[in-house]
Amino acid sequence: MRLSDIDRHDTDILILGSGGAGLFAALHARQSAPEGTRITIAVKGLIGKCGCTRMVQGGYNVALGGGDTVERHFMDTIEGGKWLPNQEMAWRLCEQAVVRIRELENEIGCFFDRNPDGSLHQKAFAGQTADRTVHKGDLTGIEIINRLMEKVLASGVEKLQEHRAVGLIPTTDGSAIAGVLMIDMRTGRFRLVRAKCVMMGTGGGPTMYKYHTPSGDKTMDGLAMALRAGLPLRDMEMVQFHPTGLLAGDHTRMTGTVLEEGLRGAGGQLLNHAGQRFMFDYDAKGERATRDVVSRGIYAEMRKSNDPKQEGVFISMAHLGPENVRAKFKGMVKRCEDSGFDLAAGKVEVVPTAHYFMGGVMVDVDTRTEMEGLYVAGEDAGGAHGSNRLGGNGVANSTVFGGIAGDVMGTEVRAMALRAPDEDVLAAEFERAVHPLTRTPGLVLPLRKQLQDLMWEDVGVMRTKAAMERGLKGIATVSDALMDVGIAADNLAFNLTWHDWLNLRSLCDISEVITRAGLARENSRGAHYREDFPEPGTMEQSEFTVAQKDGDMLKVLSRPVAFSIVRPGATIMPKGAPETLVSAT
Repeated sequence: MRLSDIDRHDTDILILGSGGAGLFAALHARQSAPEGTRITIAVKGLIGKCGCTRMVQGGYNVALGGGDTVERHFMDTIEGGKWLPNQEMAWRLCEQAVVRIRELENEIGCFFDRNPDGSLHQKAFAGQTADRTVHKGDLTGIEIINRLMEKVLASGVEKLQEHRAVGLIPTTDGSAIAGVLMIDMRTGRFRLVRAKCVMMGTGGGPTMYKYHTPSGDKTMDGLAMALRAGLPLRDMEMVQFHPTGLLAGDHTRMTGTVLEEGLRGAGGQLLNHAGQRFMFDYDAKGERATRDVVSRGIYAEMRKSNDPKQEGVFISMAHLGPENVRAKFKGMVKRCEDSGFDLAAGKVEVVPTAHYFMGGVMVDVDTRTEMEGLYVAGEDAGGAHGSNRLGGNGVANSTVFGGIAGDVMGTEVRAMALRAPDEDVLAAEFERAVHPLTRTPGLVLPLRKQLQDLMWEDVGVMRTKAAMERGLKGIATVSDALMDVGIAADNLAFNLTWHDWLNLRSLCDISEVITRAGLARENSRGAHYREDFPEPGTMEQSEFTVAQKDGDMLKVLSRPVAFSIVRPGATIMPKGAPETLVSAT
């Protein structure tokens, strides 16, 4: 395969990903862009059938009255994120969630659960001071994505399905995006798609951990591309572990999948192997503490046992009444039943599972990056959640900022033109992707398991300097070994081993960034807990980390958080803040 064989394709607006961010960006770009604007969605799988938004169970956080307010939602988000969020992004998230939920209902056609009086039902989620999570049973993501998919497919956008993005290609001076290099997975051919505007919404996917919730093809590709493009990434140490991942054994991929937070919100209890309820030993809120606190509580209980047959802990719902549990959590009951557990009447073994990535590309409140023409939304973007995402804020984040990105691109594309790509960067990204095709074939999956085990042990729920330094050596060992593993190149159409290799390359790159950012943060905030630095530091002097490539060097710096709307302990709001937001604890 030669560089000269790359197919070339032009469009106006290119959207990478078809989760909540990508689909909303496509719809809003269609509405705001001039007639005749070419809009293209490229997705690693099939539109509406892949991505993390579809997997959302719990619901969508939105303040709809009844004592709840946008200001209250905002403060829960800031305090849950331990004062590290970008406050402008957090405010926009909470404010626009109200607009977006009405759009989902009235324009997209989503049917959410309702109260007897016809109002939207909102359930309790951990870390929040109001019941504000709108949902469709416990299968909310499927409802949202199915309806969005129908709208997008009817909108006339161009579809590049089963196209894997492998490199962001800038202009020669690096100041603007020119296009994206992709692999058409159906044929194995490369395609350079030039675009005036590119939105990256490829999602996270911390599947470098032994226990993880996203599907195995979610491998941080977007952040790996952004890293190589020299873009700054913030909060990269902040990996969220969902406390209750199903523990069903190594023989099934069901292990690690989430049992949703609404179970604990409804009164579910966590029990250790002695049958004792333990979470109140770790936090006064018990099982309804934030995800980071509950994950650490479970992990601490796991470490007390030396019995390998007693790895996790148990969640119990039976005291709430089996029939009540079956009625409220049909999807969860069925998921557990399929794995041999009775959620309604028995106990289900669970373990903290890598679930969400708070870190991401640095963007402004309108999703722009420092590279002209490149926008980032959803889990690829850092800032909105700080050190810990509240359950229910994820799908709100994707849909809110996806829509914003579509509006902004549709407006700004009018003044943009197609740009000439840097052919040297294009060649480098091509060579990087075809590297395994020039080596002797070997095995990729044992290396991925090696990475998952070491990340769980050394850079997981609880961290120390010694463990993370050991983890860096382990990541380097896996990375070096991967470069010697080749892939049979006789047929590249749907060559899944080749894509397994590319997946692991992305995971290795981002695992290193997570670890180095973790070493740089010598305190404990939210999802990042240092046993050797257990104190959080003063909230008033909060800093976030910024990781960026400088040539072959990876640098991690710290920058002060801008308290642009509210300060820790403030009773009077700074000038320009929402007037109704008057205090913080």
